Amino acid sequence: MDPGVWILGGYQSDFARNLTKEGLDFADLTREVVDATLAVAKLDGAEIGVVHVGNAFGEMFAAQAHLGAMPASVCEALWDVPASRHEAACASGSVATLAAIADLRSGNYDTALILGVELEKTVPGDVAAQHLGAAAWTGHEGAEAKFLWPSMFAQVADEYDRRYGLDDTHLRAIAELSFANARRNPNAQTRDWTVPDPISDDDAANPVIEGRLRRFDCSQMTDGGAGLVLVTDRYLREHPTARPLGRIVGWGHRTVGLGLRQKLDRAAENPYVLPHVRAAALDALGRAAVSVDELDGIEVHDCFTPSEYLAIDHIGLTGPGESWKAIENGELQIGGRLPVNPSGGLIGGGHPVGASGIRMLVDAAKQVSGTAGDYQVENAKTFATLNFGGSTATTVSFVVGAVAG
Repeated sequence: MDPGVWILGGYQSDFARNLTKEGLDFADLTREVVDATLAVAKLDGAEIGVVHVGNAFGEMFAAQAHLGAMPASVCEALWDVPASRHEAACASGSVATLAAIADLRSGNYDTALILGVELEKTVPGDVAAQHLGAAAWTGHEGAEAKFLWPSMFAQVADEYDRRYGLDDTHLRAIAELSFANARRNPNAQTRDWTVPDPISDDDAANPVIEGRLRRFDCSQMTDGGAGLVLVTDRYLREHPTARPLGRIVGWGHRTVGLGLRQKLDRAAENPYVLPHVRAAALDALGRAAVSVDELDGIEVHDCFTPSEYLAIDHIGLTGPGESWKAIENGELQIGGRLPVNPSGGLIGGGHPVGASGIRMLVDAAKQVSGTAGDYQVENAKTFATLNFGGSTATTVSFVVGAVAG
């Protein structure tokens, strides 16, 4: 990508918190993320040219819309700064980031603040699941399911099984790795959870949720936020003491129809179950001029174990339908061929929907700058993300490179 877009700083809140129980709301969460992100980037709000906010379900979970105006509501220095809110289900944060990159590359601004914020613990779990179902094709799919999204990704697993065969022990292995990595991450939602080891198909310890998916195949309801400051080449020339964490060197973005069956039917003759996902990832790699074998790791959208299973072959780590090979060979572990979700991902780390795409980029920047702590991938120089919205209707991928020298 040219001109350059650089990550000057990033922040993630503690995803284990329950902000509703703490008596906090979107204003409190936004204030925390704004203040902390600016602090790590060593910028004042007055130095921000434009703000982009990712949020998917503010109206449903907290009766709060117009979240693009929330940063100025809680940070005096952002008053009068142009801001927008972006919604693309679980890819809301990534779409907000794409908009910020476009603003910077246009030359209109040299600094951008990007936030992802979501509150999901304001209501009981079954109500929360109903709210999240709005990201599917309402009235056209999922009516028979109690929990829509587990049922959707159970269908993805079933499609793999129909085409190639699928052993559920490989899905459980994905979950085991996510929870194990999360124990290394001080911001992960499940870092202190007691999780069966190994994870089995025991109906008491790991009950069925929908179809073939069980409790530990599923990501969490999460309160949390993440933030980034992006800057241009010109900003770095004019501020020679600034020290960016990394550079966004590639991106890919594909949007298809809402319906999962639409997608599966259109790809019936394609060796890849959801080929647009592969296209988005290949676009990002192509723009970065790297191959999957040149990546040092990737943060992928494991909202459910089948979504990570999908990511493995779609990014090209294995051939179509052969994701199980990478799992069995230990290629996804820290120290393996391509570490996947060293942060714990969504299953282990947490999934505040509007923040997840931004959180992935924060972790990618930590990895290439050597600041990921206990979940650092040794000598990481190039790290990718793959973020899904809905049943992959919106798919966004980024590649982040290390700063030379």
